Amino acid sequence: MSNKMWGGRFATGPDAIMEEINASIGFDQRLFRQDIAGSIAHATMLAETGILTQEDRDSIVSGLTEVLAEIEGGRFTFSRALEDIHMNVESRLREKIGDAAGRLHTARSRNDQVATDFKLYVRDTIDTLVVQVHTLQLALVTKAEEEAETIMPGFTHLQSAQPVTFGHHLLAYVEMLGRDAGRLLDARKRLNESPLGSAALAGTPYPIDRQMTAEKLGFDRPTANSLDAVSDRDFIIETLAAASICAMHLSRFAEEMVIWSSAQFGFVRLSDKFTTGSSIMPQKRNPDAAELVRAKIGRILGALTSLIVVMKGLPLAYSKDMQEDKEVAFDALDSLSLSLAAMTGMVGDMAPNRERMRISAAAGFSTATDIADWLVRELNIPFRDAHHITGTIVALAEQKGCGLEGLTIEDFKFVDQRIDSRIHKVLTVEASVAARKSYGGTAPANVLFQAARWKTELTGVSHEPKPLARKKHGGHGDGGVE
Repeated sequence: MSNKMWGGRFATGPDAIMEEINASIGFDQRLFRQDIAGSIAHATMLAETGILTQEDRDSIVSGLTEVLAEIEGGRFTFSRALEDIHMNVESRLREKIGDAAGRLHTARSRNDQVATDFKLYVRDTIDTLVVQVHTLQLALVTKAEEEAETIMPGFTHLQSAQPVTFGHHLLAYVEMLGRDAGRLLDARKRLNESPLGSAALAGTPYPIDRQMTAEKLGFDRPTANSLDAVSDRDFIIETLAAASICAMHLSRFAEEMVIWSSAQFGFVRLSDKFTTGSSIMPQKRNPDAAELVRAKIGRILGALTSLIVVMKGLPLAYSKDMQEDKEVAFDALDSLSLSLAAMTGMVGDMAPNRERMRISAAAGFSTATDIADWLVRELNIPFRDAHHITGTIVALAEQKGCGLEGLTIEDFKFVDQRIDSRIHKVLTVEASVAARKSYGGTAPANVLFQAARWKTELTGVSHEPKPLARKKHGGHGDGGVE
């Protein structure tokens, strides 16, 4: 039998292989809410413009509401023969209300219908993702406040560079995520134009009111060009680009969690909730959740690449190639959502080993730059000369097998007679981080200031910076103060 939804052009139904490659209901059924919302708005507009009777409109809306309840209740049977969510809903509507269902498709096409549904879905998903990003940011801010005075090594090239505070390090990801949320919201703003009423590609001769349907569906305005409206997939490409950048940031953080939780580093301990064991090595605690978050960027970036390749050679307007947009997009956006949830859980549960972090921060002559800065500030030595003097001091400490704090004043004077005992005040990691008070620096007071700023921005409630409370250095997650 031919597919009756296609009309009279086809005398026979599709070959089984054609049905297999053509059907999208296996994945686009998740658009059912958006499809039904779009149809209700369209039917309402048709009635208000006199194209459809009020009686037909009421029958259509009532029937669609029943179909929605069936799908939500798991009582709806999706048919592959009907190809996609649009035909499945319309077919079931016809079974319920008869001929009036056939009038619903007046002045629209599946082309503008699917573009509208997909935009609505992506818009809804962006809203959810932004909430998840903000939730992760708040988890990081909360942990940053707790660890504002916890000292850890700052790295360049994964080599010890200068001491920083753990809170400052966590807030770096808050900044990244803030930009991620901004990119998602920018994509949302640009996509928020309604394609509905563009029909197949050229518009429609019916006296429709596209502004009305746009407003009913929460769009800012209708699209201005019908060809562009049905063939545009910029909105999902841009969203996937923003998602890929966000996933990249999550991957970087996940990589650090993997490193930090290793026995070699021992900076943090991840809870049982987000780790797994080994089938053969009973001592293992594997950071599987972090590793999987690290890997998700491959799927998300792959979706972006896939869709760009699909779109790059298509002439205007719609081509069936564009059906390939949804499956990869759904998977990518699902992957980002899951990654955000997993990362939020890990951040909330991870317990820092403050003493281990501090010991590591003091290793590798990490306060060498503080010596150079002291020479500049106190002795008015040009920085390049101070850099050379400091290098000689480091070499001396290496030769003596001690840290910079282990050098005596005689050792310093052996390198340069101008140095006096005041230099010892800048050799501790605590002094180093406390000195970095420039805006955006790692000083504990700065961390608390930035944490309060972010809490105010994310919650809409004014927060003042918490007072400093010097923490004891102890084991995993000790929260004592002195």
